[in-house]
Amino acid sequence: QPRSGIVWSLFSEELFSGVKGEGAFLNGRRLAVSKIDQAKDSLLVTGFPYNVRDIMASVMDRFSRCLMASQGVRRLGSAALDLCYVAAGRFEAFWEEHLHPWDTAAGHLIVTEAGGRVTDFDDQPFEPHMKSILASNGRIHTRMLDLLDLKGNE
Repeated sequence: QPRSGIVWSLFSEELFSGVKGEGAFLNGRRLAVSKIDQAKDSLLVTGFPYNVRDIMASVMDRFSRCLMASQGVRRLGSAALDLCYVAAGRFEAFWEEHLHPWDTAAGHLIVTEAGGRVTDFDDQPFEPHMKSILASNGRIHTRMLDLLDLKGNE
């Protein structure tokens, strides 16, 4: 498990950092996740895996369900930054599939140090090689798990 993490956004000149047990920071200022507690009031962010064409039905089903349940969904293109934006309270949740440890390890630590929660779609604790990731402000995590669970809707 990571003990520290850094994500640098070149274009916005933002340095996100976190140290286990010491907090998360943006350019030296402490971060905290948002306080929004309803998915219907939330702004979400996601990404599409490289093999999206192979799993299009499930990806679009999850996307549609989250879009309908929230204020909106954005797709920015960087999982590491998406995670940091959850930590900074810019989004209430982020989800994606088929990522790699270099996409998620630093961001996971930054989200949790900012007070958020990170699991997979089955609510298992973060592990760098997990197949799916859900990061949230913690307040809407259970609702997001419900939206991402396709088993009950097959």
